[in-house]
Amino acid sequence: MSIAMSTITSIRTPVRVSPAGRARVSIAKARQPAHTKSNVFGTTRPLLTAQKPAVRARATPFVVKADSTAATPPETYNKFVAFGTAKGEASVTSILIKAVVAGMQIGFGMFLASFIGGHCFEIAKLNPGLAKLIMGAFGLPLGLLMVVTSGSDLFTGNTAAVTSALHEKKVTMMQLMKSWSCSYIGNFIGSVLMAYMVYMAGSYSGALVSPIGLTATKTSLTFTQAFFRGILCNYLVCTAIWQAQAAKDFGGKVMAIWFPVSTFVMLGLEHSVANMFLLPMGKLLGAKVTWATIFSSNLIPVTLGNTVGGALFIGTMYSYFYGSLGKK
Repeated sequence: MSIAMSTITSIRTPVRVSPAGRARVSIAKARQPAHTKSNVFGTTRPLLTAQKPAVRARATPFVVKADSTAATPPETYNKFVAFGTAKGEASVTSILIKAVVAGMQIGFGMFLASFIGGHCFEIAKLNPGLAKLIMGAFGLPLGLLMVVTSGSDLFTGNTAAVTSALHEKKVTMMQLMKSWSCSYIGNFIGSVLMAYMVYMAGSYSGALVSPIGLTATKTSLTFTQAFFRGILCNYLVCTAIWQAQAAKDFGGKVMAIWFPVSTFVMLGLEHSVANMFLLPMGKLLGAKVTWATIFSSNLIPVTLGNTVGGALFIGTMYSYFYGSLGKK
């Protein structure tokens, strides 16, 4: 009993700590980490506190943008307008010189197409579709590619591009008419010059049937037929130029031009500048046509159709899609 009482008394009796001990305890408390706590004996133990869960950083969306090989349609329209603006603002001399070059380039393309066509006469008798495919695949796509990559002036392309620039108020009506008329005259000079040089070179020996036969066929069309074939043709040609503006590399421009241009050749549609080479070439080789027939039966209706196809169906329609006409 006495032992138990003495034990209780010893528990209730406070522990006396010397001044030196108090100092050591104070220093220990000062040094202990904030997450620990000292007991009465000066030892430390971890302080159990509710810790906030770690906040995970929210992932920032990261979209990998592919390096596209073509511009978007609105971007292409802006490039198309800038292209047409440059054509409209050019001087008469500049347009004429560049248009002569473009006429020669398209003449080269038509030279190749008709030359190949003349040597596919036997194929054409057995398989007309294959002959048209061969004639369309080679020739005029080369001519338009030369025009696009050299920066020369082609009337049929200007009907669309300068019209878009007009709708965006980048050029005036007078500048549009200057571009169209000067490029048309220059294209005619260049095409006829190329036809004369090819004739003097004697390159069509053995392939005479193609230019002569094509000249007879093209000048026998009615005005309405030639007009609507001109519309359809330049719809495709201006589409090719539009797609070439969208393409960001040379390979893309080749593909952009090849499909529409080869299509119009295979379908037998009418391109005024190509005919400026072919019809004089046929006349030089002996086709029974006059200059009056060449203009009245083909070049005039085809030119009007080309103008409608480019200015209305590409230049105006695309301004409605992506430009100021659609915002009114």
